[in-house]
Amino acid sequence: MEALAKFRDKYDLNFPLAGDTSHKLLEKYGVWQEKNLYGVKKMGIVRTTYLLDAEGKVTHAFPKVKVDGHAREVLKALKA
Repeated sequence: MEALAKFRDKYDLNFPLAGDTSHKLLEKYGVWQEKNLYGVKKMGIVRTTYLLDAEGKVTHAFPKVKVDGHAREVLKALKA
C-alpha cells in the first residue's frame, strides 16, 4: 500500500488507488496470472483496464494492455 501512495503522490493523482495484497479481487478479475519473463515463471498482475458504469458493472475490458495507443482506445470506448 505504501508503494501505491508513493505512485499517487509522484503523479499527483486526484483519485484513490486500490490495493489488493491478498490477491482476492485480482483473482476474481482474472488478472493474477503466471507470467514468464526471460524464462523465469512467477505470479504477477497482467495489466488490464476495466471501465465500469455508475452501478459498478463492467462495460469494457481491455486485457493485456500495451501503453502505446491505450489511452486513445479507452477514450473511444468512453465516448461510445
